[in-house]
Amino acid sequence: MQPLIDNARTFGRRPEEFAKLADGQSPQVLFITCSDSRVVPALITGARPGELFELRTAGNIVPPYTTGRPTGEAATIEYAVEVLGVQDVVVCGHSHCGAVGALVRGDDLDAVPAVRDWLAHAATDPAAEDPAGDPADPTVARAVQNHVLAQLLRLRSYPCVEKRLADGRLRLRGWYYEVHTGAVREHRADTDAFEAL
Repeated sequence: MQPLIDNARTFGRRPEEFAKLADGQSPQVLFITCSDSRVVPALITGARPGELFELRTAGNIVPPYTTGRPTGEAATIEYAVEVLGVQDVVVCGHSHCGAVGALVRGDDLDAVPAVRDWLAHAATDPAAEDPAGDPADPTVARAVQNHVLAQLLRLRSYPCVEKRLADGRLRLRGWYYEVHTGAVREHRADTDAFEAL
């Protein structure tokens, strides 16, 4: 923790770099990814403060849209799309994902009921989507990629997303990040595969 504290102490010593951020934000991208500490959106994309609006959830899960009980995730998506007017939404899964791995392996999560109940929000069972996948594969690559596609489909059910997709003001992108290599792949609709950017 001490190195983080030391950096925080010196971070604010460059106020000229941050003064313009007080005028507001206008990010072009909503970046939805996992809470995993190895996934750092600004590092992956090279974004500076104010350039990415981030939503981080365990397993980069986009919960179902409901009108009766709004979620923090739904509020973040709606704010990014309707208020900030982001032009792109990236759902970025990653290799070695503990959440997707737990789903693929069918781990007993009774000791962590909040995690168990959150993972129940996964749009589909990644293991069922990839029956040929190897549950012993620590990268769970194909399962994560299928999971990203399921979250993109889930996003389409959000009214604000559906409306902006229909009028061409929004694009959805599915990314897969390899934590062990740093490589990023994007899903291409024409080949139905994740390919290098």
